[in-house]
Amino acid sequence: MSNAYSDGDSGPRVEPVADRVRDTSWSANLERPVHREDRSILIEQAIEAIEHTAAGSHVNLVTHSDHGHPSRYLYARLDERFGETITYGYIQQCGCGGYVTKVRVRRER
Repeated sequence: MSNAYSDGDSGPRVEPVADRVRDTSWSANLERPVHREDRSILIEQAIEAIEHTAAGSHVNLVTHSDHGHPSRYLYARLDERFGETITYGYIQQCGCGGYVTKVRVRRER
């Protein structure tokens, strides 16, 4: 885990995107100011959200509009980390400008 959760001089304090494993479909808000300011935190928390989603469920990753379409920076990272244990697809661009990607967890990692 990076320093995204630290209180010290190493970086800002960022609240976790998930506090437990969810066995129902849910949405992860990755549109907060910290996500706009630091794409690495957005990516880290997208991975965290997937790790907190039970097999057979899905999470909607709602990413900040300032980074553009998630296929440009996020999808390759998801492939590297999760391989074929997930499937994902672009759903829509929100009215506020953010992008929604639906990630279904197919099996345990």
